[in-house]
Amino acid sequence: MSTTTLNKPITNLQGTWELSNGHKMPYLGLGVWKAEDGEEVIHAVKWALEAGYRHIDTAKAYENEEGVGKGIKESGIPREELFLTSKLWNSDQGYESTLEAFDKTLKRLDTDYLDLYLIHWPVEGKYKDTWRALEKLYKDGKIKAIGVSNFLEHQLRDLMQDAEINPMVDQLEFHPWLVQKDLQDFCATHNIQYEAWSPLMQGKAFKNETLKQLGEKYGKSPAHIVLRWDLQNGVVTIPKSTSKDHIISNAEIFDFELSEEDMQTINALDKHERIGPDPDNFDF
Repeated sequence: MSTTTLNKPITNLQGTWELSNGHKMPYLGLGVWKAEDGEEVIHAVKWALEAGYRHIDTAKAYENEEGVGKGIKESGIPREELFLTSKLWNSDQGYESTLEAFDKTLKRLDTDYLDLYLIHWPVEGKYKDTWRALEKLYKDGKIKAIGVSNFLEHQLRDLMQDAEINPMVDQLEFHPWLVQKDLQDFCATHNIQYEAWSPLMQGKAFKNETLKQLGEKYGKSPAHIVLRWDLQNGVVTIPKSTSKDHIISNAEIFDFELSEEDMQTINALDKHERIGPDPDNFDF
């Protein structure tokens, strides 16, 4: 089944959307937050790649980059067929320290480039120098695309004021309780791909009556409804799981399409409620 939202086709698990620089990003991926380094994350990555995923999202802060790298190697899937993301941690922000941290991330992942590297949080007074380092790494060909995570509109505007290259991605908390439509619109206007973390509200999606009812209507789980809603909103999504069954199940969202009415029903669940930290008020 194929549908188009925001001029973006949704076809299958290996389908991609094009970033502002032309690099193709698979719109469904595996997130590995809280996946333990070693066997747990190695298995999760291998199961995802076996199931047809081609997008893996990690971060220095997850402390599992080595396991992700091993999972990729053991899967036998050629590196160039994969989209690999990592993120720079807050304590490494700054120009020189970013360059050093990036090299260490590459070593842990056992790869010579990243498809996407993100500034994990907008550390005030540091993210502009950090961004200059990302621009250098991008120009040097070590990263195919550069972006940010947890940047709100005013932080994006501030960054872009002095940037040579605009962020290509902004990875944000995004789910039916936190839609941030104005921020979505701002990103769309500036050709910044919106990406969701915590799409399933850390499990709360399964308990929501509206999502359960929609699941019954479409013969799907609440998770399927939310992940499909993400994609039809033009939002890349990376549900986290270390369970083989859940990893496979999360990808079963390409054989149905939410009606416009049901999309609006989910949009209306928005209550501006965060599950994670506030990008305007974090202390780590």
